[in-house]
Amino acid sequence: MIFRELNNFGILGINNRVGRYILRHNKRENYPLVDNKVLTAQRAEAWGIAMPENYMIIENYGSLKNLQLKLQHYNSFVIKPANGSQGNGIIVIKEVIKEVVNGEIRIICRRSNDKLMEIDELKHHISGILSGLYSLSGQSDTAIIQAKIDKHPIFNDYSFGGIPDIRVIVFEGYPVMSMVRLPTRSSDGKANLHQGAIGAGLNMRDGSTNNAVIRNQVVNVHPDTGHKLAGLKVPFWQEILDLAAHCYDMVELGYLGVDIVLTPEHGPILLELNARPGLGIQIANLAGLVPRLEKIRLEAPKNVLAKERVEFSMKSF
Repeated sequence: MIFRELNNFGILGINNRVGRYILRHNKRENYPLVDNKVLTAQRAEAWGIAMPENYMIIENYGSLKNLQLKLQHYNSFVIKPANGSQGNGIIVIKEVIKEVVNGEIRIICRRSNDKLMEIDELKHHISGILSGLYSLSGQSDTAIIQAKIDKHPIFNDYSFGGIPDIRVIVFEGYPVMSMVRLPTRSSDGKANLHQGAIGAGLNMRDGSTNNAVIRNQVVNVHPDTGHKLAGLKVPFWQEILDLAAHCYDMVELGYLGVDIVLTPEHGPILLELNARPGLGIQIANLAGLVPRLEKIRLEAPKNVLAKERVEFSMKSF
């Protein structure tokens, strides 16, 4: 009975997501362009698509030897695994505290949750990344030290600690459904639904919020700021959808999750891509993906520019 009701609502399940959309529309040889964030950044640069700057790429344990000397040049940064998923292994350093001890510079890092980390703790965490502790395959990985993005002021009342991001599901180059993920105290300031961030569905026509959930429970206010979640309208909406649509052309994966952040200075930039995006976006929007995916499969024009695909989606959904 439950499965029949979900089917009637057009809810996309895991098996259909994999069998009907991912396997049929995603070329396996293109997966590394999405799974490996270093390769994603290289491809994005070639396509002129802005991403956060990568300060350092750490591929082996020997590179950790002089880590303190390298990090003292930055005021903040983010550490993440190149092949990680669901936000695992990501640490946001919002402040680098520099002290002079016996004539040498010593640094202590303040995380987004205000906890302090010594350099040896950072090295230990990066060693875990290199060993594959957070990688999709469990094999050895690469650590990325990346520029920390500042939060756009539109989110000041809607976010705790970290940086919100916008997830857009793209099918055959058409934006299908979107949500904004808002960090909370329980998510440790990360925009990750699995860790307790808010998922707020967005209307495809104008980028305004339509519903919000935390761990599948509908919420009306942010638990930490007390601000009502209804009424948020994401700026640069047309540009966000254009960027998402162009990512399909960049990596040629038919079923794709595109994660975008808004910067105060430059507007929307690409954060990362996902070849197996989760299904929680349906709960955030109180809508099923299947009717939209099938409309694109059966009715959407083929071989058209990204701008035309975006216009179709904004009118249709």
